[in-house]
Amino acid sequence: MVITPNREPDVFTAISHPARRRMLDLLAEADRSVNAIAGHFQMSRPAVSQHLRVLLDSGLVTEQRHGRERRYHFVPERLGSVRDWIAQYERFWDDHLQRLQKLLSKRSKE
Repeated sequence: MVITPNREPDVFTAISHPARRRMLDLLAEADRSVNAIAGHFQMSRPAVSQHLRVLLDSGLVTEQRHGRERRYHFVPERLGSVRDWIAQYERFWDDHLQRLQKLLSKRSKE
């Protein structure tokens, strides 16, 4: 995983990896420590920490210290740009499916 120092990782980059999406799923359920998150993966703890760093840099998670432990918290509002992007395609498919339905209805009447 290479992050160019001149460019801040964005939300789309952060969610591009399946492990990070799974981490967000876990954090959507509850705040968790890195060890609690690592327990759900067959990868090293440092690898989990690297993925969490990408999520932190994108603003999708925040980190709070509780004594010696760091707990991670999901920030769902940061997915707004993803929701907005997907909404364009939902409108596209809704429109195309409505036109297909009209065409099929017209043909069935003939």
